[in-house]
Amino acid sequence: MHLILLKLSKITSMAKNYFFLLVILIFPLLVKAQELNCNVTIDMSQMPAADKFIFDDLKEAITNFMNNRKWTNDAFNPEERIRCNIFLTMTGGGNGSYSATAQIQSSRPIYGTNYESTMLNFIDKEFTFEYGIGQPMDFNENSYLNNLTSMLGFYAYVILAMDYDSFSKLGGNPYIEKVRNIANAAQNAGGGWKVFGDPNNRASLSENLNSQQMTAFREGLYTYHRLAMDKFTTDPDGARKMILEVLTKIKSVNSLKPFTILVKSFFLAKSDELIKMFSQGDMQVRVQAVNIMKELDPLNSEKYNNALK
Repeated sequence: MHLILLKLSKITSMAKNYFFLLVILIFPLLVKAQELNCNVTIDMSQMPAADKFIFDDLKEAITNFMNNRKWTNDAFNPEERIRCNIFLTMTGGGNGSYSATAQIQSSRPIYGTNYESTMLNFIDKEFTFEYGIGQPMDFNENSYLNNLTSMLGFYAYVILAMDYDSFSKLGGNPYIEKVRNIANAAQNAGGGWKVFGDPNNRASLSENLNSQQMTAFREGLYTYHRLAMDKFTTDPDGARKMILEVLTKIKSVNSLKPFTILVKSFFLAKSDELIKMFSQGDMQVRVQAVNIMKELDPLNSEKYNNALK
């Protein structure tokens, strides 16, 4: 009997060891997080107070849709998730049909610092959708199921595409293709999906990202972030020269496709960062950079002049 109990004890011990080994092997897979860490804010000040509970439910639904869905086949650790924001300003509607202005932002950490550089700052003035409490958030990149999830999926892939572009040259290609698929599937819905509509809408953003004429711009995202910003603390003068080269390429892109929404969004995201960056360093480099910024973003010319003071 003692021998039997001893053998049972050994079996139990082995089972425990196998269990812990299994946990050790599986745990790294379990902690791999989704790609996005999205914060959702809804301004409902223009809407009836009675609708508040609807927008509370909408906020939770959007947050879950963006953060709990697997958008890529890559493994992300929790601290690697891409920080992004969706700000919705409700402008009208009711009874399940709503209109809003959306601001979509994302950022990227800069190596060796606590600083995060804004990657995307896009304003969508035609964020119209239907929603009811508890509504399923069904989505398919190749099929238009509803405007809300098509728009959210569209921006999720735009965020991913630009982030991947910043870490490897044209690394965002797989996600830009998905952006195009969503836009093509939704174009008959009208609104911001009209290809030949507003040059500043999401359809134009998709066209810009997929345009061969904008390839140099996308390659510039890699140079700007990986080759310049990630090394700024160790070689600020070299980084400024690289960023000047990027601005020069964007100027060339602008001559082919003047004042595209992609270029406008770049300066909306980067203007303050660029001003701070070119407020120091070699004066010749600073002057060249400021002149290009004033040419490409003329509405902020006075802001850019401040970099030379």
